[in-house]
Amino acid sequence: MRPATVEPAEAGLPPARFAYKWIALSNTTIGMLMATVNATSILIAMPVIFRGININPLDPANFSYLLWLLMGYMVVSAVLVVTAGRLGDMFGRTRVYNIGFAVFTIAAVGLSLVWSQGAAGAIELIILRMVQAIGGAMVMASGAAIITDAFPSDQRGLALGINMIAGMAGSFLGILVGGVLATINWRWIFLINVPIGLIGSVWGFWQLREIGVRHRARIDWIGNVTFAAGLAMVLIGVTSGLQPYGGSAMGWGNPSVIGLVAGGLLILAFFACWETRTKEPLFHLELFRIRAFTLGNIAGLLGAVSRGGLQFMLIIWLQGIWLPLHGYDYTQTPLWAGIYMLPMTVGFLVAGPISGMLSDRYGARPFATGGMLLSALTFGLLMLLPADFWFPVFALLIFLNGVAMGLFASPNTAAIMNSVPARYRGVASGIRVTFMNVGMPLSIGLFFTLMIVGLNTTVPPALYSGLTGSGVPVAVAHRLAGLPPISYLFASFLGYNPLQTLLGPVLGQLAPADAARLTGNTFFPSLISGPFQHGLVLVLSFSIVASLVAALASALRGGRYVHEETATMPLQEAADS
Repeated sequence: MRPATVEPAEAGLPPARFAYKWIALSNTTIGMLMATVNATSILIAMPVIFRGININPLDPANFSYLLWLLMGYMVVSAVLVVTAGRLGDMFGRTRVYNIGFAVFTIAAVGLSLVWSQGAAGAIELIILRMVQAIGGAMVMASGAAIITDAFPSDQRGLALGINMIAGMAGSFLGILVGGVLATINWRWIFLINVPIGLIGSVWGFWQLREIGVRHRARIDWIGNVTFAAGLAMVLIGVTSGLQPYGGSAMGWGNPSVIGLVAGGLLILAFFACWETRTKEPLFHLELFRIRAFTLGNIAGLLGAVSRGGLQFMLIIWLQGIWLPLHGYDYTQTPLWAGIYMLPMTVGFLVAGPISGMLSDRYGARPFATGGMLLSALTFGLLMLLPADFWFPVFALLIFLNGVAMGLFASPNTAAIMNSVPARYRGVASGIRVTFMNVGMPLSIGLFFTLMIVGLNTTVPPALYSGLTGSGVPVAVAHRLAGLPPISYLFASFLGYNPLQTLLGPVLGQLAPADAARLTGNTFFPSLISGPFQHGLVLVLSFSIVASLVAALASALRGGRYVHEETATMPLQEAADS
């Protein structure tokens, strides 16, 4: 391997130029913090938001609003992030980043000012969240490229690790912030982003500079449109597949879902063909000739698929089963579930910067591969826990899972960004984030599908017999037992007592002892604990397989590779090296 080139910041340039990298890191870290606080705070505040706009999230007719408020942001950001990265390469990464920061902030203001009630209010929230996702895509696509431009190759892993630590810390902070602010007013959930966004936007426009390589080119409109349309159709189809259809608990048999997924895949196939023929492609498929880039992105996608839906499953496990069994009221479970998930965050905070720093010296392969293997091990051990587990063991396992994520995330990101020419860092960052953002909704869709398969065969008869045995009229028990499992999964996820919510006025007709038993802390958790464990085995088995394949891809990436060290070679020759 050639000796590392001396970066300009270390070559005796003025101290202000040397200090710029820390300005770039601090601003992009604020952006990451804002995005992740926003993502998790809305999860905790969802019941308050829906009550604020006077809509019942557990009404089957309103389920699509709930689903799209959660998933719409992911879909839009996944679709647009490559285009945002390409625009950054062409017109300036800091320019795209700053505009994205401003769009995100303006959308936060709009979300806090939604005044409509009912379905109209829900639609306005969903649309503004999608607008916010446009800004988020611009920030996410450009952030890693700005850091890569500003830091020398032997410090990028550390810098990207710090940036990702902010993201994980923001996820936990968002749970606390959401839990506290939701008790005041749901609008504060969105308003909290405004001062952070204003500070970050003003600071970015004032301090960030264009130091990366820009490549003037024409926009590949056909590539942009076909990629956005194809990927959007697939992700919308996956999201719609979670909604009940006809007499089925899921919508995978819905012709429109099948048509969306199949049509989207066909359009993406056309996009791939088009990209090999146009002179100014969106994706720059020649980057995939670089082994470190290709295998790093494959490992990132599989890693996102393996763990993307895990947080939802663990939260449902805590909120729907473990916390009620241990005496927590359902209204308190969202906040306490976030607190009990803290060991995972701590594990990531411990491993992220250390692995990033060490990968700068030794390369990403040992850390990223080891992280995926450790991830598979923790998934396997979680399968062995009973539904009513001993918390210290659970805490240790999710701590190790957080360590696994930390070992993988920053080294893998640094390796991907190090492997590409400077002029393509924007689009490379966009491709990297796209792979991760696509993995998240795919994982959530797959995890919920497997979980519902596990619940659907056993919960309805058990629920029917439990309800009728407690004096609930047969017709009511039959109707509730026929509800799709997604109804009570989301009930516990949103902090509602499922049976108290679903039975409603019927509770007043029952004997006090029966009503107390049905709405107490043991009936519903005991009812679903066995079926949930069965579904969890399916979910975690898939996660183990995905993690092992990701570990294999990571192991095959090769040793430490920095494109600047082969900058004098043509792209194909550098890729072959």
